[in-house]
Amino acid sequence: MSEIQVSTAAVIPTLAPEPTPLSDALIAEADAEELLLTNIYERVNPSVVNILVTVEGQDTGSFPNNLFPNQGQGSGFVYDTEGHIVTNNHVVQDAERVDVTFADGATIQAEVVGTDTDSDLAVLLVNAPGESLRPVKWGDSDSIKVGQRAIAIGNPFGLDGTLTSGIISALGRSLPTENGTFRIPEIIQTDAAINPGNSGGPLLNSQGEVIGVNTAIVPRQDRFGGERSFLGVGFAVPANLVKRVIPGLIKDGQYEHPWIGFSGNSVTPEIAEAMDLPKASGALVVEVLSGSPADEAGLRSGTREIVFDNGLDTTIGGDVIIAIEDEEILNFDDLISFLSRRGSVGDVITLTIIRDGKEQQVELTLGPRPHTTEEVE
Repeated sequence: MSEIQVSTAAVIPTLAPEPTPLSDALIAEADAEELLLTNIYERVNPSVVNILVTVEGQDTGSFPNNLFPNQGQGSGFVYDTEGHIVTNNHVVQDAERVDVTFADGATIQAEVVGTDTDSDLAVLLVNAPGESLRPVKWGDSDSIKVGQRAIAIGNPFGLDGTLTSGIISALGRSLPTENGTFRIPEIIQTDAAINPGNSGGPLLNSQGEVIGVNTAIVPRQDRFGGERSFLGVGFAVPANLVKRVIPGLIKDGQYEHPWIGFSGNSVTPEIAEAMDLPKASGALVVEVLSGSPADEAGLRSGTREIVFDNGLDTTIGGDVIIAIEDEEILNFDDLISFLSRRGSVGDVITLTIIRDGKEQQVELTLGPRPHTTEEVE
């Protein structure tokens, strides 16, 4: 039997290719990004505060009269040199005590001077030394665009002075208010990491100007169904709405939102077809509330219910608002956005509507939005 000779080929060592060095231009660009964020942090962080809220909660054990304090945290920022601090309403709601800690470590008890559930904003007042009160600079939230840089500074999980950055992911969102009756318009969506404790902190542009107040996140759920952390979707109340609301909270403790007084829907292709409208555009009046500005102006509610193929139903046949003043209304969010940006209580506005297939105009005087769901009902 012949032997089979097995030969082993010589192993020729190979060298891993050396990585291509970064160009001077790329290094300079990276350095510029670092310098930008560092500069913004150094300028703005002294204006950002940590808010510790104490709420009394009743023990459910053997001694029902024994109250144990519950504590929560949030963020805020200095509004002016008078000691006013801006934060979210949900951060300080039902608070028995509010303490504000500045970037220099000073902690001062604060007074809640104004709240607004319909914009999720609140104002605190602290008696702080002048060197601690460094007001933020404001940007124009109407001028921002998707893709621009977004920077958040706050206190996630109580970790004070935390900076995260990302981009503006979307504009023109709306979020339901706490009681679900109304919606907050023009919401900014960002992927800058925002976690519990960031609420009430500033969202900034590349100039370090406030373009929004961080207010909500879409949370990641743990395997027990609890909320854990950021999932990549955060929301902020736009700066231009904040700038309208805050002076009223400082002066009167509340803000009067302009109100028309009807429930409605955006006109969808299905609604447009069912009502024989020229296009799927506008805000459909479903139900006019008795005694509201809409009622006094003679707006008409829907007259018949319809069920669509997807199982959803609505009431159709009411007026369809297609413009307010010189601004086209494409959907219901456009309507609440107009009121937020341009409307004030007492303003007389002209609505362009479609009624019974014909276009006409209606004048309406904006009233104050009810503060409770009972008033709406």
